[in-house]
Amino acid sequence: MKLLTTIATALILVCSSFSGNGQIDQSKTGAWYMYFWNTTFKDGPWGIQGDFQFRNWNAGGDLEQLLLRGGLTFKPKTANIKFTLGYGNVQTGAYGSDNSTTKESRIYQEALFPVHLGNRFHLTHRFRYEQRFVQDQDLRTRYRYNLFLNVGLNKPAIDDKTIYLALYNELFINGQRSIGNGKYVEIFDRNRTYMALGYAFKKQLRVQLGVMRQITDNWGKTQAQLSLHHKF
Repeated sequence: MKLLTTIATALILVCSSFSGNGQIDQSKTGAWYMYFWNTTFKDGPWGIQGDFQFRNWNAGGDLEQLLLRGGLTFKPKTANIKFTLGYGNVQTGAYGSDNSTTKESRIYQEALFPVHLGNRFHLTHRFRYEQRFVQDQDLRTRYRYNLFLNVGLNKPAIDDKTIYLALYNELFINGQRSIGNGKYVEIFDRNRTYMALGYAFKKQLRVQLGVMRQITDNWGKTQAQLSLHHKF
């Protein structure tokens, strides 16, 4: 219990310690509510996966993004890797009292490569390439690399009734600077660093509560995150 209290206190401190200035109030913590799911077709290599994310600039009500994503997966029997071809629909809201939104359709290709260090440290590499059709912009591409680490606390394996620590860092790189109409973006798009406490009700159903620090080329903000991870 002392370990859980220490971790929870650290999450609260991280969530409340950042401050900033500019058009986006960087001192206010946002909130993301997320549901991730995946399944396979019987015992074959094919499956589907997806996620629903409701992202807010604040605790709720000021929409940052509404994201719906799903894809077809393939996991070869001879290699411990999973490939995904997917599509995402994204609605991005402006910060504050401005209720305007920007629409985006997104196609992506992904490779997920898990690695185990001993029996307690569960690493996963994720490589993702996106083709982005953003409203009033030219076609954009983006490269993403995410390194996940889950560490079992009361058990080595993350299965029934396991408490675990979840960490990740993800880097986003734009494929081009020009996005049309004389507008440009930086090659560096953003970086996300995440820390959470998770609980596995069973191997196929987990919940995580944590914080994510997101830094873009011109602002940084902290987001509280609540996520449900479901395999069926």
